[in-house]
Amino acid sequence: MISFLDLKQVNAKYEAALKDKMADVLNSGWYILGSELHLFETNFSYYCGTKFCIGVGNGFDALVLILKGYIELGKLKKGDEIMVPANTYIASILAILEADLVPILIEPTFEDFNIDPTKVKKRISTKTKGILLVHLYGQLANIELIKEIATANKLLVIEDAAQAHGAIFKSTANFHLNNRKSGNLGDAAAFSFYPGKNLGALGDGGAITTNDEDLANILFELRNYGSKKKYVHNYMGVNSRLDELQAAFLNVKLPFLDIDNEIRRNIAKKYISEIKNPKILLPFWDYSENHVFHLFVIRTKRREELRLFLLENNIQTLIHYPIPPHKQVAFSNWNSKSYPITEQIHNEVLSLPISPVLTENEVEYIINILNKWTY
Repeated sequence: MISFLDLKQVNAKYEAALKDKMADVLNSGWYILGSELHLFETNFSYYCGTKFCIGVGNGFDALVLILKGYIELGKLKKGDEIMVPANTYIASILAILEADLVPILIEPTFEDFNIDPTKVKKRISTKTKGILLVHLYGQLANIELIKEIATANKLLVIEDAAQAHGAIFKSTANFHLNNRKSGNLGDAAAFSFYPGKNLGALGDGGAITTNDEDLANILFELRNYGSKKKYVHNYMGVNSRLDELQAAFLNVKLPFLDIDNEIRRNIAKKYISEIKNPKILLPFWDYSENHVFHLFVIRTKRREELRLFLLENNIQTLIHYPIPPHKQVAFSNWNSKSYPITEQIHNEVLSLPISPVLTENEVEYIINILNKWTY
């Protein structure tokens, strides 16, 4: 069976270094807010090209804390509207609600599955204060148009970069964000280091990147019970700290992120050039570094038949995501709403295996089987 993602194999090449780091942390006697976290925050902010990185417990907390940080700064207030893609993973929307803000669902484009800037422009109201971009599946949203809209309307731009570690914005125009990485394209960005991410820990973990010193200073306190000095609490904060062990593991893996992303891109190129089945819609990609292929997502109107066919041929796939947020039981008040593009995407998408440990023979086999599929 070709696994969708073999995390044991992904981490095997780091085994000796990870064990050494585990021993270092164990022997240090310091397990929270220590030197490994500080080193990772320094390394990751340098990698993203930002002034600040704040390590937190997970990607969801990263989003919530950004929004709460802006509330503390007075740039947002409870009840403000934040635009968010209708087809995102539920965490993006839950984070907005957790911060007592109002999510406004915006349809994506069929081309790149990301938020549609033309629809963003049409939905702006006096209550709109921000746009939460989600670089879905590892492909950057249309930052050029989004920033133009945001600047004209004085809106915050927050990146949900949980799937886009290392993606680089490329533009043929002389745009000021050209060649910047995800995490350095908006006002602040949230990352997840869930084990299956392109940069994954061996447990939960997250981070926030920003160039805003005022925001960063508040976030360093908010993640630690609202405290900078022990037993002195300036804000009503939370306990959300990237622990020393996960930070240490991430310090081992970060230097290999660009190499692994390039392996993913090479697999994607092969899929795109060699999958010839007319019943399968392949993802759009301009072959730039704006996509890191956290997921390789195809579309077909006969998804279940294709999924079972692949499984019968020993190929495991996953669906990201089978139920759109507005159709979830948790959001029963939205269930009657219609987002036709989102609904079609959620009914048709299927994620193929793609990872740095997928072999050339496995890729060839997957392509071969896909091209044989008929119904």
